[in-house]
Amino acid sequence: MQIDNAQNFHGILSRSPAMHDVFQIIQTAAQTEATVLVRGESGSGKELVARAIHELSARHDAPFLAVNCAALSSNLLESELFGHVRGAFTGAIKDHHGLFQRAHGGTLFLDEIAELPLELQAKLLRVIQERNYVPVGGVISMPVNIRLVAATHRSLREEVKLGRFREDLMYRLRVVPIFLPPLRERREDISLLIWHFIKLHNTANGRKIEKIDPDAMRLLLDYSWHGNIRELHNVVEYTFAVGRGSVLKSTELPPEFRETSVVSAVKLPHKEEDEKSTIERALNETKNVNAAAQMLNMSRATFWRKRKHYDL
Repeated sequence: MQIDNAQNFHGILSRSPAMHDVFQIIQTAAQTEATVLVRGESGSGKELVARAIHELSARHDAPFLAVNCAALSSNLLESELFGHVRGAFTGAIKDHHGLFQRAHGGTLFLDEIAELPLELQAKLLRVIQERNYVPVGGVISMPVNIRLVAATHRSLREEVKLGRFREDLMYRLRVVPIFLPPLRERREDISLLIWHFIKLHNTANGRKIEKIDPDAMRLLLDYSWHGNIRELHNVVEYTFAVGRGSVLKSTELPPEFRETSVVSAVKLPHKEEDEKSTIERALNETKNVNAAAQMLNMSRATFWRKRKHYDL
């Protein structure tokens, strides 16, 4: 595949130069056994990156398995990762093969790795260092033969500073770091993705969209997309659910798009504009701190700090 001209790189759609740099790193890293850490906002496509690494690697014929570290309790996650033997705990009526065993020879993707409890971080570190593990309740160590790819929307360095993540594990995981830019930083991909998802739903629904009204496209292109590609897909799905006809109209977009006229009226301050009055205006418009922060494209922490500073 010619990366420079790629619009579909192993399921990742993009015409953005920033993403083509990501494709190059994926292609190079896949040829090695190095552990990869993917950093990106929620909905930006981190699992697609992990799958691309797997497909391009020598392990592509073996399993690709994934687990979200934030979705399970500590006990369940330990059993899911490392397996357990019969009688290890109440309800363990038979041996259970964990992901490290089921992914043997292939790739294991650990999503939201920053949410991994500290006690499991220690166990994961031992697995990476020693290339073996002991199932929960077991005594016999099992060999590990997997490629590890982890992902997070948080800064692991910040998590280390806060005492929530082991520094030694961080260095083991981020041998090759890959940073996924959010959708709002790759605006040239928005229309490409919109039409991709429209075509998917055109084949599966009674409605067939053939055109997007210019007002609707303007709203879609100007939107901040804090939920990234996942949010964009949901918006397209919404238009199929509520709209009719071959033209996607602005009135068929979710309610938050009808508020964009308010949002666009309140921008971050220019040099001549007072920051305090801008923040105050955003609060007055939204009546909600989180919505005001989003309107000004600030993190909640930054917005709270500035609000406190200006005594608003």
